[in-house]
Amino acid sequence: MSAEVVARALPRARALPPVAAQIDQTLADMDAQLDWLIALSPLDGEALWRQFDASGRMVEPPLRYVDLETDLAAARRTLDALPIGEVAPPALQALLAEKQRELSRMIDLVQARDQPDFIAASIALFGDVEPDLLALARRILIDVPAGEPLVADAGIDEVRAAVEAEIDWYRAQAPDFHIEVVVDTDISSMLMVSHGTFYIDGNIRLPHARVDPLIQHEIGTHVVTRHNGQQQALRQLQVGLAQYDPTQEGLGVLAEYLAGYLPGERLRVLAARVVAAAMAANGEGLPAIFDRLHTHHALPTDDAFDVALRARRGGGLTKDAVYLRGVRDLLAYLAADGEFDALFLGKFALSQLDLLQTLIDDGWVVPPALLPHYAAADDFSTRLDACRRTPVECLHQTHRPPESTTP
Repeated sequence: MSAEVVARALPRARALPPVAAQIDQTLADMDAQLDWLIALSPLDGEALWRQFDASGRMVEPPLRYVDLETDLAAARRTLDALPIGEVAPPALQALLAEKQRELSRMIDLVQARDQPDFIAASIALFGDVEPDLLALARRILIDVPAGEPLVADAGIDEVRAAVEAEIDWYRAQAPDFHIEVVVDTDISSMLMVSHGTFYIDGNIRLPHARVDPLIQHEIGTHVVTRHNGQQQALRQLQVGLAQYDPTQEGLGVLAEYLAGYLPGERLRVLAARVVAAAMAANGEGLPAIFDRLHTHHALPTDDAFDVALRARRGGGLTKDAVYLRGVRDLLAYLAADGEFDALFLGKFALSQLDLLQTLIDDGWVVPPALLPHYAAADDFSTRLDACRRTPVECLHQTHRPPESTTP
């Protein structure tokens, strides 16, 4: 695939029927208001580590969060009043109804923050950790080596410059491509995209070889699918249809591999997140989760603490199992000759592809306008074909590339 076909001129999607358009807009507005990720991101992670370490790694420090400003009771009343039953065609009604149920569960999750019923709310929204996924995670932690040692030699200046260069590349393909970049020293991830904003940890330190793969994950997946979703009449494809997280995160991890460097250490962290989520769902605290990951599975202290802390958000969050689940399901889809370009229509779950194809056939949804930067590489087709034959346990690279492979 060449760079010339990455950006495309495509037909416009049909406008939604009035009732569907109104409901779609209301659901999109509510999705922006109910930012559960921000609501459940612990503040001052560095201080939390110091407290935990000072306790002999035996006591879980209290987690603090931003104050909730959304009127959740009013949000639920608005959600319940939506006339979903009046929507046609049926495929559109089914997708909007799924999103309505998901937002209701999201309200339950945020309301239950630090409450006894939080774990149940998390399982209702993100699912429990299924036994075969947990078994896969344990096999990866046993069989996959961490890979060559990497030095965190890239700081905020290098990462920020690389992000800006990547955005410039996309703007050359699509002038309306837009993402706001915010540098913040008080976020729970080194890089993350939330509701159209790209957050970079102001204290970030990364191995140079991982900068581009992680940018391909964040921009090449989360921002590109948001951009393509903006071209659709159905706004949920911009903000995310129900249960879109596993496909998005699986695609993000695949982007790291296709961009040239997904080390075994990264795959082990995704597996560790599954183990941690399962332990958190069983009510185990941060010290036990940290000990399992660090002592039993030999994760470095910073990775073990970060994974354990993420699993303990809100009181026990199962969300982090979606990364490995998403990779597993995405590789199964590709192994069955699933179409790559279709994955970039917007933000959706693999299980919704048949409904989306119905909407494409009727003109309600159009093919993706933009594909990720890494798909412009000369050898991209060869790399993708290899992924179609690669089991999850083997989706990692032993050595870093000699230089960036993204043109």
